[in-house]
Amino acid sequence: MAGYVYIMASQKNGTLYIGVTTDLSRRVFEHQNGLTPGFTADHGCKRLVWYEEHFDVRDAIRRETALKTWRRAWKVALIESINPDWNELYRGMGW
Repeated sequence: MAGYVYIMASQKNGTLYIGVTTDLSRRVFEHQNGLTPGFTADHGCKRLVWYEEHFDVRDAIRRETALKTWRRAWKVALIESINPDWNELYRGMGW
């Protein structure tokens, strides 16, 4: 089963949340609509700014675990390597 690692942000250079899911569209919808209580709802992380697809969800989980140990500056650089303006990627994907 495929999996996704993703980063949600409250705004450009704002609070970041790293997660993993097998259904990125559903998960982002849940975050954006406050359907999942917890960190993202408490901190307003509603903007999908980065994601990565993996063939095997276990690889996605390993990547998520690694990213969570990274320094913030490295995470920001990762986001900006594909999304320098921190645009909302969810809307741009036709979901």
